[in-house]
Amino acid sequence: MQHAEDRHPCFNVRAKGSCGRVHLPVAPRCNIMCNYCNRKYDCVSESRPGVTSAVLSPAQAAGYMDEILAREPRITVAGIAGPGDPFANADKTLETISRIRAAHPQMLFCVSSNGLAVPFHLDEIKEAGISHMTITVNAVDPEVGEKFYRWVRDGKVTYQGRAAAELLLGRQREAIAGLKERGVKVKVNTILTPGLNDHHVEDIARVMRELGVDMLNVMALIPTADTPFADRAAPTGKEVDEARGRAQVHLPQMRHCRRCRSDAVGLLDSDRSEEFASCLSKCSEKKDAAGPDASCPNVAVATREGMLVNLHLGETKVFHIYGQNEEGSFAKIDERHAPPPGGGDRRWLTLSDLLRDCRAVLVSGIGPGPRALFEERGPYPVEMEGFIEQGLRAVYGSEDLSKLRKRRETVCGQACSGTGEGC
Repeated sequence: MQHAEDRHPCFNVRAKGSCGRVHLPVAPRCNIMCNYCNRKYDCVSESRPGVTSAVLSPAQAAGYMDEILAREPRITVAGIAGPGDPFANADKTLETISRIRAAHPQMLFCVSSNGLAVPFHLDEIKEAGISHMTITVNAVDPEVGEKFYRWVRDGKVTYQGRAAAELLLGRQREAIAGLKERGVKVKVNTILTPGLNDHHVEDIARVMRELGVDMLNVMALIPTADTPFADRAAPTGKEVDEARGRAQVHLPQMRHCRRCRSDAVGLLDSDRSEEFASCLSKCSEKKDAAGPDASCPNVAVATREGMLVNLHLGETKVFHIYGQNEEGSFAKIDERHAPPPGGGDRRWLTLSDLLRDCRAVLVSGIGPGPRALFEERGPYPVEMEGFIEQGLRAVYGSEDLSKLRKRRETVCGQACSGTGEGC
């Protein structure tokens, strides 16, 4: 049986002719603005990172994965590489991986990130089964790094100049160290930009080696229209080779990179992105989970005091069960104790069975794993904040449930250990 590293064509050049990858474009938002980046959708003629023909939801990505594997069984790696940053879209990234791992446990999972938000998700990365990650590091000196980024956004605060570079570089070091502590294979991408970091590549390689990085990929800048680097000259092939030679003193070099799109699919030397573009578009148009099953009469609610929906699924000890009478009014009809914490997916399977007569469960928050399971088995998860009656009216009235959703940023840290807490 092949080891994991033997089946990843980017980390093992010998696998590139027999093992393929698919990039699932589920992460549209980004938390930094690079001076060389211009993300475009619906662009099948360009082959570079950040480009995709469509953006998928996690449920759509799972369906797309099924179709890809039916037509290209040599795929061994499911990757998420944009078109934004996967951990600026952490919920979508982790839910996508959870769905695909449940259906295709043989898959390797690989994520490419700028590293800014990765430290907040290290335990979740391990629990999700992500075995390989790529972090783009263009400098290890803020004086060099500040020339690469227009801004860096950390939560609601936006940084520019030296402060932006210092924040990003610090988080990248923290991310890489944390990933290696958790046994994740790490590759670093560096965009070789003449006049900016061409003299700096060996320093990057040396620091990355000290952090335990497994491989460095020196990539030539692609001058892209409508970016600050549009008029910069790309490095020559000789300049790239010389930079790789200097860096190889410190780290193994990836020399077979194909600068993959965010929707790449197929073998590295035989990409089929254009062939699968129509399949990707069709999957992006499919509706997500059908919603609450109207044949189930009741609704479960996660509440502290019986008035508001204000408990996370994982912290709810007792679910309040509501029904609707013939006159259309709502009444609490039961209370049901949740299974004790722990046990991972077993806890959610037990809870799903406990609430099998409920068409929906109203919660203030829910993790990607239980969300995927409940959307598949029921009751349908509705994440909201507000009065219970507001949620009941929407569910029983077949209203647009997306209007109930909270607008929030989810940042999970050490507590997200996959123990069945629902975080």
